[in-house]
Amino acid sequence: MNTVKKPGKIVVWPVNIDLKKTRGEGRKIPKKLAVDSPKLEEIIEASKRLGLNPTAVPHAALPKEWWNKTGYVIVERKNKGKIQILKDIANEINRFRKTGA
Repeated sequence: MNTVKKPGKIVVWPVNIDLKKTRGEGRKIPKKLAVDSPKLEEIIEASKRLGLNPTAVPHAALPKEWWNKTGYVIVERKNKGKIQILKDIANEINRFRKTGA
């Protein structure tokens, strides 16, 4: 697995926006904005809708949870910080879960 940082890109792990995870377990955004058990496919879809040009790496595991191969998504930064992008992705997932679209 290539773990070299790419300029203008960030890595989004499902745990970063997972409502059920603690900050110590890897959640990066407030619980009120987080998503209940986000799926990799939902992160990809939300990233596409936000124009972040996602690239999925489906069989990767967060080093802290090496046994849990959740995968991750690489997205474009678009002149925003990582936390703001995570909030935008979580908001988009919550929005399309509510509307069913």
